[in-house]
Amino acid sequence: MNGIIILEMQLLGIDFAPVNTPMRRRLQTLAAGFGFATFVFGGVFGALFLLYVILYTNRWPEAIIYLIWMLIIDKDICDQGGRRVEWVRSWKWWKYLKEYYPIKLERVPWLELDPKRNYLFCCFPHGILPTSTFSAFCDNSSEFHSLFPYHTPHLCVLKKLFYSPILRELMLAVGMCSVSARSLEYLLGAPEGGNVAGLIVGGAEETFYSQPQHYNVVLKNRKGFVKMALKHGSPLVPVFSFGETDVFKQINNPKGSPLRRIQDWMKAITGVAFVLPLGRGYLQYSFGLVPLRKPISTIVGKPIEVLRTPNPTEEEINAVHDEFIKQLIDLFEEQKHNYLQNPESARLIIM
Repeated sequence: MNGIIILEMQLLGIDFAPVNTPMRRRLQTLAAGFGFATFVFGGVFGALFLLYVILYTNRWPEAIIYLIWMLIIDKDICDQGGRRVEWVRSWKWWKYLKEYYPIKLERVPWLELDPKRNYLFCCFPHGILPTSTFSAFCDNSSEFHSLFPYHTPHLCVLKKLFYSPILRELMLAVGMCSVSARSLEYLLGAPEGGNVAGLIVGGAEETFYSQPQHYNVVLKNRKGFVKMALKHGSPLVPVFSFGETDVFKQINNPKGSPLRRIQDWMKAITGVAFVLPLGRGYLQYSFGLVPLRKPISTIVGKPIEVLRTPNPTEEEINAVHDEFIKQLIDLFEEQKHNYLQNPESARLIIM
């Protein structure tokens, strides 16, 4: 690389990063690892920090006021389009994270969005953590603004996450909203158009199926997003991220196994999928919670037009749902030869 000899080192079976790794690559690794830790552990750390302030410092009145504001006064902001802060969305940190894998956002040829309409982008797969979807919707260095200059992206996530002290402020600042029906009504019902609501349809359930070179999506019985699109006449747009499931391995957890039963039980209680990701470390490649450096390509497919139907029937919902599944499979089959090493054996499995 530019005349630099990379000096690899192995000790006690651990593969360490080269000692002369360029600083930019180290910053990329730091951004990827810190980004993962922030969104996985940030809520717990925020709660513990507030508890410490309340119990052990003289700043407890401010902490109490913040909790009252968060839980009572400001609790509905995530259902009303959020509170994005362009300065936060432009942090160079997110650019380093994007470069680490790297992540790129593309669209199929001849795709244009009507500036006066709202769209529902249905994103797959979730992966251990939907890094590519975050990059596409929450980072101003993303290609989103050049591809769709007349639309504002909103990433819709589990509402429970907005009860996480301090972390919620970062989530709102980067453009996240609740995935509740009320939130989607707000975004898709905007009369002036110009909104793109990003929805990870498979949700936490899909996390359990995330394994490298496996393409399993939870969609067969997920139809609420179709009903919402029909109510507002918002086109459904299939989005697939090739490589998302490659950035982490996880301990094998087939359905019915003791580990999976525990995970299903915890998810039923909290709504959050608890998995055991296997990545790398900051200074070595053998183990850790830093994602693996694997390329991710997010492809935006063609919109599926739906007729505005305020009270859609089950038959109408099923018809659009079947068409969406077909279009998603077609997108996967059309694009897999461009992004997968073994496209002939790759199959998209609808679960």
